[in-house]
Amino acid sequence: MTPLRFVLVGTGNIAGTYAVAAEKVDSVEIVAAVSRDAERGRAFADEHGLDGSATSLEGVETAFDAVILATPNGAHHAGAVAAAGLGKHVLSEKPLDITAANMDRMIAACREAGVRLGCAYIRRTRENNRIIKSLLAEGAFGRLYAVDMSLKVYRPQAYYDSGPWRGTKALDGGGPFMQQGSHDIDLLCWLFGMPTEVTAKVGTFGHTGIDVEDHGAAVCELPGGALISIVASTVARPGFDPRMDVITERGTFSMVNDCISFWGIEGMDDPCVAPTGDQHSATSAAVKDTSGHEAILADFAEAVRDGRDPLVPGEQARQATDLILAVYRAAELGRTVRP
Repeated sequence: MTPLRFVLVGTGNIAGTYAVAAEKVDSVEIVAAVSRDAERGRAFADEHGLDGSATSLEGVETAFDAVILATPNGAHHAGAVAAAGLGKHVLSEKPLDITAANMDRMIAACREAGVRLGCAYIRRTRENNRIIKSLLAEGAFGRLYAVDMSLKVYRPQAYYDSGPWRGTKALDGGGPFMQQGSHDIDLLCWLFGMPTEVTAKVGTFGHTGIDVEDHGAAVCELPGGALISIVASTVARPGFDPRMDVITERGTFSMVNDCISFWGIEGMDDPCVAPTGDQHSATSAAVKDTSGHEAILADFAEAVRDGRDPLVPGEQARQATDLILAVYRAAELGRTVRP
């Protein structure tokens, strides 16, 4: 089987994660890198044994089939539109982008070009999350009452000082809700559906030189009336694993770091499967466990080969950003809004 050949757009921290992950997936190959800094691009290509590098997609000399967008959040749409214009499939790092208009452009460009658009929301690949998804689809819990979601991580000032885009509305798109919490919020939308109402408060407490929140809380309502609370933070020293408590008609269960940590569902044995690897870091942006990215890459290659949607198609991936934007809008307006 011929591997799906990717060009990696961006050469930052997450780009290195994809380069390492791709080496472990037989059905994919990263053949080149694109960086606005030609010297940095060449160094990245040399480090990871790629065929070459360029300062734009149009300048890539090696044949390729698809791109991985590993640029800052607010630049994803530009890479997607450029790739679609060349007839290349698009896999975007999360979030899909940071505005509704940008996501519309990405989705439309890929649809018109007849190429696949996917997003790397790796929490959907975790086995315990997939078990819960199946049980919810079966109605195993009865009526859903409430979901309490907590993402309390810690990022030092040095994290925001490490790049000119970090902590900016223009390119990061927001603080812990958009940047660290978008994985959790995608998981929430995937499992339970899109809320219909959102109320929120956000603030900046422990960092300077940023124009986004570093702590906030939101309360959402689902179509059936269930309530969802979300707390997202980058000032919660020393940092805590992501947690979700789900309260239902038939009992309560809790998940910590994508693993079932408490099971109190009437008449049902705990279905927890022991996870492998270090799935999340509450104190660092570095990704040590690449298994989720490996799964996303393998699925995307299979989707292209089989002519189907990838695990997280663009139309689904945008839900997380739409909900996060509603959180910010509700906080800014001081009232309940509809996503």
